[in-house]
Amino acid sequence: MQDGFIKVAARTPMVRVADVDANVEGIVREVRESFSLDGARVIVLPELAVTGYTCEDLFWQDELLNAAEKGVATIAEGTSKVDALVLVGAPVRAGGKLYNCAVALCHGRVLGIVPKAHIPNYNEFYEARHFTAGPADVTRLDFAGQEGVPFGTRQLFRCATVPNLVVAAEVCEDLWVPEPPSIAHALAGATVICNLSASNAIVGKAAYRRSLVTGQSARLVAGYVYCSAGWGESTQDLVFSAHDMVAENGSLLAEGRPFGEASATSEVDVDMLAAERRRLSTFVSAPTAEAAGYVATSFSLEVEQTELTRAVDPHPFVPSDPAQRNARCEDVLSIQSYGLAKRLAHTHSRSAVIGVSGGLDSTLALLVIARAFDILGMDHAGIIAVTMPGFGTTERTHGNSEVLADALGATLREVSITKAVRQHFADIGHDEKDHSVT
Repeated sequence: MQDGFIKVAARTPMVRVADVDANVEGIVREVRESFSLDGARVIVLPELAVTGYTCEDLFWQDELLNAAEKGVATIAEGTSKVDALVLVGAPVRAGGKLYNCAVALCHGRVLGIVPKAHIPNYNEFYEARHFTAGPADVTRLDFAGQEGVPFGTRQLFRCATVPNLVVAAEVCEDLWVPEPPSIAHALAGATVICNLSASNAIVGKAAYRRSLVTGQSARLVAGYVYCSAGWGESTQDLVFSAHDMVAENGSLLAEGRPFGEASATSEVDVDMLAAERRRLSTFVSAPTAEAAGYVATSFSLEVEQTELTRAVDPHPFVPSDPAQRNARCEDVLSIQSYGLAKRLAHTHSRSAVIGVSGGLDSTLALLVIARAFDILGMDHAGIIAVTMPGFGTTERTHGNSEVLADALGATLREVSITKAVRQHFADIGHDEKDHSVT
């Protein structure tokens, strides 16, 4: 957690539909393993993981709902010694209605309950049969043996020991709507968004889901942890694939492949995200969570060094993939060439003078000029390539200048500086054979 790197994890346990005791046992085991083996400090589990997402009309049964509430209390107790923020999906009753919620836990406390804001009721989804859309305004309710737990979508969970770690939650469909709650979360200060999901598997849907997650992390300049239900949820109508992802500012850091690992763990750099938001004048956020109408609940984690597992490209400006590298080089050349072409056209220039040494820099500059001349339909003879050899010039670089100018059809002019350099040495009283100084 030092230097702003927070290890986050999406973990999809095997679910037994409506078997709360079995699910709670699996959830506690996943949380403990994620913390002890991977060092995760923010751990996200799927939507309605406590009961299973596909309980259908069993959600009308008090026996299931009572067991779910008791199950959350058991999870809180079973993970109380885990130094992590845990978000788990559970059904929650409030005001005579039932809500599909993300429950935030830390050190045995229920920090808050974030209800799903958008309830899908189309195609294969009919959640509105059982669940009500969650309110934005935060109220308080007693839940899982704890009193006065914040309930509502406008909630943030702020780490007291890592100031830039501010976590918010949304649930599955919330990401797929035109205005996801995570937009308001980010503008209120959230740097890490956690999505508890039960997104079913359809041919081609994984790629679209991946683009949603990475795109949202880019728009919000945030970390995004997405955890989806696994194949234990599958029914005669739906199949679930445990597609888990961790994204940061447009980059996919880790992915549990559909029908694969059922987990994804990586490190999100919250200090970098905070700095990037400060740099962007168009990222207009509220001065405080309270000013945005949010309730912020504090939690504390022990600060310790984070072992990085995320890939760090040693050559970030030179892609290792040949196709990407070629595209990057073409972009560089085009940006420079069209910029120069505009300048030449605006000044009505018919020629350009460039000094060429035969090295990399002047070679690229000459190629840029040649491309600019091509864009404007101008004769390369108008490119005046000047080489200025001295007694330190090698035959190789001097020859490169000549060959390149000839290949491009540029006009080559040679101006030897040997005599001028020797005269300068004489003027300052320096022996040209003395190489002890530069």
